[in-house]
Amino acid sequence: MRPLRLVVLAALCGLGLASLCSAAREDPVHWTLAPANGVSRTASGSHVFLALKASIASGWHLYSPTTPPGGPNPTEIGLQQSPAIASYQVYRPKPISKFDPNFQLETETYTGSATFLIDATTAKTASGEANIAATVRYQVCTDVKCLPPVRKTAATGLTFASGAAVPAFRLPSGYALVPASAAPAPAATPSANTTAASASALPVASQNWFPFLLAAFGFGLAALFTPCVFPMIPITVSFFVNQNAGKPGSNRAAWSQALVFCIGIVVLFTGLGLIVAAVAGPFGVVQLGSSPWVNGFIALVFFVFGLSLLGAFELRLPSGLLTRLDRASQGGGYAGTLLMGLTFSLTSFACIGPIVGPLLIASVQEKGAQPVFGMIAFSAGLAAPFFLLALFPAYLKKLPRSGGWMARVKIVLGFIVLAVMLKYLSNVDQVLQLHWLTRERFLAAWIVLFALPGLYLLGFVPMEGVKKDQPLGVTRALIACLFLIFSISLLPGLFGARLGNLDAYVPEGSGSIFSASAAPAKSGSYFKNQLAEAFAAARSQNKLVLVDFTGYACTNCHWMKSNMFTRPPIRAALDRLVVVDLYTDGTDAASEKNQKWEAEKFDTISIPFYALMDADRNVVATFPQLTHSTQQFLAFLDKKPSGSLNTTAMLR
Repeated sequence: MRPLRLVVLAALCGLGLASLCSAAREDPVHWTLAPANGVSRTASGSHVFLALKASIASGWHLYSPTTPPGGPNPTEIGLQQSPAIASYQVYRPKPISKFDPNFQLETETYTGSATFLIDATTAKTASGEANIAATVRYQVCTDVKCLPPVRKTAATGLTFASGAAVPAFRLPSGYALVPASAAPAPAATPSANTTAASASALPVASQNWFPFLLAAFGFGLAALFTPCVFPMIPITVSFFVNQNAGKPGSNRAAWSQALVFCIGIVVLFTGLGLIVAAVAGPFGVVQLGSSPWVNGFIALVFFVFGLSLLGAFELRLPSGLLTRLDRASQGGGYAGTLLMGLTFSLTSFACIGPIVGPLLIASVQEKGAQPVFGMIAFSAGLAAPFFLLALFPAYLKKLPRSGGWMARVKIVLGFIVLAVMLKYLSNVDQVLQLHWLTRERFLAAWIVLFALPGLYLLGFVPMEGVKKDQPLGVTRALIACLFLIFSISLLPGLFGARLGNLDAYVPEGSGSIFSASAAPAKSGSYFKNQLAEAFAAARSQNKLVLVDFTGYACTNCHWMKSNMFTRPPIRAALDRLVVVDLYTDGTDAASEKNQKWEAEKFDTISIPFYALMDADRNVVATFPQLTHSTQQFLAFLDKKPSGSLNTTAMLR
């Protein structure tokens, strides 16, 4: 996952005698059930409308029962079995329908309050007093986090008397019947295989698509400057302009032909995105972010495409397919132009494939339609120059000539793809705890791989695109300097220095948060996967315990340890605590045990997740996920236990 900006929401312990007896999890929704007309006296065999009201805390929203599947959990409402109720139907009020960027789909939500109506048909044999209970299973979210689905019950009483008047009730406008109304399904027990499903239910508001789409658009522009594509620009644009030359409206015809050609390019790559999104969908329950198999496959794909860009071999599609498409495109008209755009994209696959492949594979790890929009942005970057040059054909003469600079773009991209490949390879190494690709080796490889493009552009690495006696241009020199500067800036990391935001993508040092990049910890104050020992140390030292649920391949976890835990105020606060890292994404028994405990204790398996606890394992406060605010995290670390209040039951 990328570094994300999240806000704090600590789980506060309830105070008072009532909390001692029946404490509950943090829940921003209060449910009540009552007769909709305010009259609890009714006749048997009649219709009774019950109002199930949800009072929702500020900043939270509840999901409608008709929220589309594939995203947040919709609210499920049902009546418990009772001899007084023969049947019932549920009606929901009109929700707020809008696109949720966190789940990447249209959601239906309620804020403030929502009243659901249950049309219950009472049994003809009902008599006396009866207790009617509604069961609701629901999930609530803010713009930055979600709570796991919970089940609650609300009840009311009805009195049945023969001949009792049944007040008329009219369904308010905006209400709609909830199809197939039924009791909520049993809650699933979290397991080691449901981490990603839980994580997908924890949206991140700061997940900004703009950088991804901008990068995809940039990849599309970069693909233009490859030997397979760039020489085709003047030929293709000239075809649009010249085939209608001298005819009335020739300029408009050229523009429309260029637009259809660009649509062909967009259709092909958007289709690839749709296929990837469809294939990746079934894997939503798999922990893609830390699966060694998935990361290993991605690393292999990046490696193959990187070598292809560097010229080790050329990727080609079957010639028969390209020949048939080329013949079909000769038919003329808009259909022929559309096919010409498709054929152009496929024939240039030898250069475009190594760029499209990594982009698609990287987007597989994101939930929703990111592969589709990524391909739209990529194809837009690839197709835009064709359309713009058809609008302004005079600029064709100003295009730079084909030459060695195209090969240079291809070689530089090859080195970058290999560097990105190492990130996924390091995920495999960390999750399996092989310790082959250590922080030092990873940084050494990155230093070399980012230095090589700089040296290559300066002419010190004899590869395609740079001749030995070729003059060095200003642009090439500046780009080479950028690569060399970045490469040299990584050197301090080899000796334990912090690298800022880059630390989120670099393997951890051997000393975790107390490595050379952080102040040394006091003896006996830091533990890894040793929960019992940490609580024993907390008891002997009279300290609280900071339980850090983390992951070997968790980017946000790495960022917090390298950039938040090392800040002086946070460092001082940590020295007053016993810290235990509990890794949950490994393949060992300890990770499985840690994840199970997190699920049972805190009803979540997201990482990073921080819990402040006393030596008796009572929860003082919790802090979900990443934050960039020192004040917020420090306020959490400075929380104190509320007297002798035992809060263990609150999270059971």
